[in-house]
Amino acid sequence: MSGPDLVERDLRIIWHPATHFDDQERLPPVAISRASGCWLYDSDGRAILDAIASWWTSVHGHCAPRITAAITEAAGRLDHVMFAGFTHAAAVELGEALLAAAPPGYGRVFYADCGSAAVEIALKISFQARQLTGEAARTRFATLDNSYHGETLGALALCGSAIYRSTFAPLLMPALRLPAPAHPAHRRADAEDLELGADSPEADRAVALLEANAGELSALVVEPLVQCAGKMRMTGTGFYRRIAAAAQRLGIHVIADEIAVGFGRTGRLFASEWAGVRPDFLCLSKGLSGGVLPFSTVLIREGLDRPFRGGPERSFPHSHTFTG
Repeated sequence: MSGPDLVERDLRIIWHPATHFDDQERLPPVAISRASGCWLYDSDGRAILDAIASWWTSVHGHCAPRITAAITEAAGRLDHVMFAGFTHAAAVELGEALLAAAPPGYGRVFYADCGSAAVEIALKISFQARQLTGEAARTRFATLDNSYHGETLGALALCGSAIYRSTFAPLLMPALRLPAPAHPAHRRADAEDLELGADSPEADRAVALLEANAGELSALVVEPLVQCAGKMRMTGTGFYRRIAAAAQRLGIHVIADEIAVGFGRTGRLFASEWAGVRPDFLCLSKGLSGGVLPFSTVLIREGLDRPFRGGPERSFPHSHTFTG
């Protein structure tokens, strides 16, 4: 099938994400027929460097033989089974491997199918844990200016960028927005530069806001080190360490959104390791599956499952179709 024919059919029926209809006549989608390593190939065989790794997912390259072979074998043995009341070896083995690879202190994994869903799960567990432990006033979440956490309603409410949020503002819960320092993406930000964020005016103001609102905050949600969708804005290890320490001192959960920066994107398996932060929830996706499957997970600090024991009325009422 020719590329022009495919594009013409696409434009008649497909609604693409992050795309203006009015631009598509001038900038139609590029028809990709195959991929290998860091290269995409269009219908004419032209090679295109996938410099954004298809939205930061393809950390091992496209069509990595070991990954595609493993998925093919697994799909031929067990394609899918509902995860309420059932389990299977792949889910258990992956959970064990994730907990072994993560810093000490995590005790549970909860699976989902995308980054937004992982953030929603962390928000809901944090909120419900408060309701079950006599902290019903803690119903709000703190987030950073310029942040991005996904586009389901709960995650979208946390986004600092108005580009994503403003249209749907009447539907969204109010979040406490904290300032964040910005190291310009156009210059090299080395480790010493990034550490300076701890003493920045933004850090002082962020800590003051956390202290002033601690009694009503369930969690602080933060992208460690880099706000990727926020124009690759570097916030720094020192800043992250200071606000996370303040939150945990005040009894506020820390939710690290490592959807984009996890799995080696910053040079360590988890970006939080650079700052020595142990978040209460660690949200992972993108590089987790190498971009081959829509998949995500939340690592949950040991002990945070305790409030959910003691009867069916204390269970966590969350179930997506693809959760393991």
